[in-house]
Amino acid sequence: MLLAVDIGNSRVKTAVFENTSLIEYFVFEKADAEKYFQKIFQKYPKITDVIQSSVANELFFDLPNHVLQHKIDHHWDFPFQNEYETPATLGIDRMVLAAGAVLKYPSQNRLVIDAGTCITYDICNQNDVYLGGAISPGLKLRYDALHNFTAKLPLLTVSDPASAIGSSTAGSIHSGVVNGVVHEINGFIAQYAEKHSNFIIILTGGDTDFLADRVKYTIFANSNFLLESLNHIFQYKFKND
Repeated sequence: MLLAVDIGNSRVKTAVFENTSLIEYFVFEKADAEKYFQKIFQKYPKITDVIQSSVANELFFDLPNHVLQHKIDHHWDFPFQNEYETPATLGIDRMVLAAGAVLKYPSQNRLVIDAGTCITYDICNQNDVYLGGAISPGLKLRYDALHNFTAKLPLLTVSDPASAIGSSTAGSIHSGVVNGVVHEINGFIAQYAEKHSNFIIILTGGDTDFLADRVKYTIFANSNFLLESLNHIFQYKFKND
């Protein structure tokens, strides 16, 4: 059994895999990590390996003696050619997502959109070449910025706008943030489609369910795609070693 661990900016997401099957999924705050990992290893004593990616500071936790830990870094054997101009600055999470797209959808142009704290866009072409993408603020960051960098705008949480035309300050904020993100995603897809026809679109991240029905293009919506990608690249590495 494999435990995949994704350490994000605010939370830890993990999943237990038996070969290619996801057995159980967990999400918790970083402060509760040690407690949760103890519970996971008690519930699944057959876990033999942990594969970990992190966009923030590394999280250390004690492993049972029989468990091997594998931390993804820029030296990992990824299944694509990286043409990013500054490869050392490319986020590990973006590399894992690109790898997962390459392995799950071979011989296709792929766009992975990760809608979390930030929204990232990553393109891998049908020849398994990573071309780059884009980074923008996510939904929550936009709400926070409107409150923190203005004098009077309230701090709101993500909510479906009642109308494209806000009839109140709150309504205007919801319309601006949510519709702004949706128009951005649709716009990026349209731009990429001009140069990379016949590509698949994978939407993932914490805001997947909220955004999936608002994107006008055909997509694969999978909020657990990063964890599944960790499993894919683990299988890829050790099948190819």
